Amino acid sequence: MHNHWGGSLEISTTDSATEDEKSRNMEWDRASVSYQHYQHLDETQQSWLLGPPERKKKKYVDLGCVVCSTKALKWTVYGILIAFFVIGLPVMIVKLVPKHKHHPSPPDNYTLALHKALLFFNAQKSGKLPKNNGVPWRGNSGLSDGSKLTDVKGGLVGGYYDAGDNIKFHFPMSFAMTMLSWSAIEYEQKYRAIGEYDHIRDLIKWGTDYLLLTFNSTATRIDKIYSQVGGARLNSTTPDDHYCWEKPEDMDYTRDVQMANGAPDLGSEMAAALAAASIVFRDDNLYSRKLVQGATTAFNFARRFGGRVPYSRGNPVIEPFYNSTGFWDDYMWGAAWMYYATGNPSYISFATDPRLSKHAKAALMIPDLSVFSWDNKLPGAMLLLTRMRMFLNPGYPYEEMLGSYHNLTGLTMCSYLQTFHVFNWTKGGMIQLNHGRGQPLQYVANAAFLASVFADYMNATNVPGWYCGSSFMSQDVIREFAASQMDYILGKNPLNMSYVVGYGKKFPKHVHHRGASTPHNVKTSCTGGWKWRDSRNPNPNTITGAMVGGPDKFDKFQDVRKSYSYTEPTLAGNAGLVAALVSLTSTAGNGVDRNTIFSAVPPLYPATPPPPPPWRP
Repeated sequence: MHNHWGGSLEISTTDSATEDEKSRNMEWDRASVSYQHYQHLDETQQSWLLGPPERKKKKYVDLGCVVCSTKALKWTVYGILIAFFVIGLPVMIVKLVPKHKHHPSPPDNYTLALHKALLFFNAQKSGKLPKNNGVPWRGNSGLSDGSKLTDVKGGLVGGYYDAGDNIKFHFPMSFAMTMLSWSAIEYEQKYRAIGEYDHIRDLIKWGTDYLLLTFNSTATRIDKIYSQVGGARLNSTTPDDHYCWEKPEDMDYTRDVQMANGAPDLGSEMAAALAAASIVFRDDNLYSRKLVQGATTAFNFARRFGGRVPYSRGNPVIEPFYNSTGFWDDYMWGAAWMYYATGNPSYISFATDPRLSKHAKAALMIPDLSVFSWDNKLPGAMLLLTRMRMFLNPGYPYEEMLGSYHNLTGLTMCSYLQTFHVFNWTKGGMIQLNHGRGQPLQYVANAAFLASVFADYMNATNVPGWYCGSSFMSQDVIREFAASQMDYILGKNPLNMSYVVGYGKKFPKHVHHRGASTPHNVKTSCTGGWKWRDSRNPNPNTITGAMVGGPDKFDKFQDVRKSYSYTEPTLAGNAGLVAALVSLTSTAGNGVDRNTIFSAVPPLYPATPPPPPPWRP
């Protein structure tokens, strides 16, 4: 057989070991193989002869502690450069380019007005003023108020003057403190955000410290409350707080103190003020308990059998100015605040007693009784109790009356809407809650506050709106009402005039106010101050933040000092202004504090309803 590979097929007898040794020791010089012989071989033969093709050797780089291939090092460097240009370079540019600081949104008009509105209360302070009072034309005054009283150590020094006169009316003063406290409870986060929380607390405490002096607040039972300091009689020519035109620092006439042995209205309002303030000062345990003790004493006095006569009845220096027309609404108002401050179920049982609602004429929906004011607490009390139903839903045995108050609150809000024609409106867009009489803005501000708070209650409980009869109203409708009325007060009216002094470009310059109209470096006598009262010049002192009485039913306004129904501010009216402004401002966010008002309320476990009466055929 022919061997194609150039040899015999016979097995060689040569020593295989020797052949193997030769094979191992033989060195092939591939370069010596003739080209002619090599090119006659096919690919397989070439591979057998030459072996596998020689691979390129990898190159390595010694980095000291690490040895890596040149290729890996190259791609690593490329990766770092790419990352630098994609990530690092933009970061460096952002860091090196001058930064433009992000400024917060400018405060809205309500916040700007609120800062000023709070200053009005600084201007109304009586007593020894703190150094940081912030009203340079005011000084210490009324330091001898109540000095002749034998049962009040140090007299009745402090508190607030009511309006443009120098009288301290305790009934509207108490209402003003309750309103400030209510606003501070609902909107604490807003006050904090705009830097006014400490300020509002100081104003409240200035009032509550004084109210605690007006009766024996450490006793369990009392038989009198001091209801007023200073006073005036109509058409009197005897020196008093109306006949004389003197700034508080110059008062040199007799200032009598009024006392009430029966005061269901005043006692309830004082209890409400002290109870609401105790929630504001819940972080000061000692002072909060002192306020609760005083509130309890005042409310017990208000409920005292045999003393249920309005505090103002028959008093010639109170009745013409702050006459209380009833006290059942004050009972409901005071009881609601007492419950929130103490958690005592006796107060909520009283507030939801059907007999109380009947006496207060709540269900009759008389238009005038839906107007919230220092004299009529009914709509405020029902809203306050509606809050309990909306947020806590206590059920039996309170549900029936709370549900009634909730429905009545909704109807009150309906009455504020122009589309239902319950109240007249001026052509310029102001609701006439006091039927076109003087000083309308205090009622407008209070209504705006109630509407705004009610809208916030609905928003906080995910309720989209409420019904006015068969018409569904979204919560935005009532909030827009509140905003429209406050916008009117701040200058969106036919005269383009702000009725808050110091706010806007155009505001009243002849405010009916003794302190603001008399130069602070000039001492005047009782009748010597008349020249400043009758002067046609603007006030020498700007009483910043004062909301004046307001325009008439034709949107007209007389900026005349003697026209007090237009130009006189009041403590109660300005408290409503502050409350409405803070409720509407969106600079510091929106919404109410859901839980703080219920801090003292224990967990509610609905009682088991009584079984139905037995069935009879």
